Amino acid sequence: MIDKINIRVYACAVKDKQVLTLFEEYAGEPLMKFPGGGLEYGEGVLECLHREFDEELNVKINVLEHFYTQENFLVSRFRENEQLLTIYYIVDIINEEDFIIMDPCIEKTEWIDIDRPDNPFPLPIDKIVFDKLKEKFL
Repeated sequence: MIDKINIRVYACAVKDKQVLTLFEEYAGEPLMKFPGGGLEYGEGVLECLHREFDEELNVKINVLEHFYTQENFLVSRFRENEQLLTIYYIVDIINEEDFIIMDPCIEKTEWIDIDRPDNPFPLPIDKIVFDKLKEKFL
């Protein structure tokens, strides 16, 4: 039975037709994902995004635009009692020279080409967003 909603806020940091991705292990499963994370109680979605970049990567961002909000019902792959709602923004990293992985769960970061022929994202909404990035930036 679904008894919780988990709101997730992510960013697509795009430069030179590449997008920033994080590689981390979650619940014993390796994941490639966009930077961002869970909305905390009492926090706005943009505050969440700024906090996540500060905590995970030690950088400040400029939020350029809302990009995509999940449209379909989705149960969390990791918690069967949670419904997910994910929101994505396009951002610029302001102080890229300060970029350092702060979160020990993040194994590495990588700028991946948006024009690659495949869609490398394992999570269903990230897949949609990557396809939309191709539409916007190619």
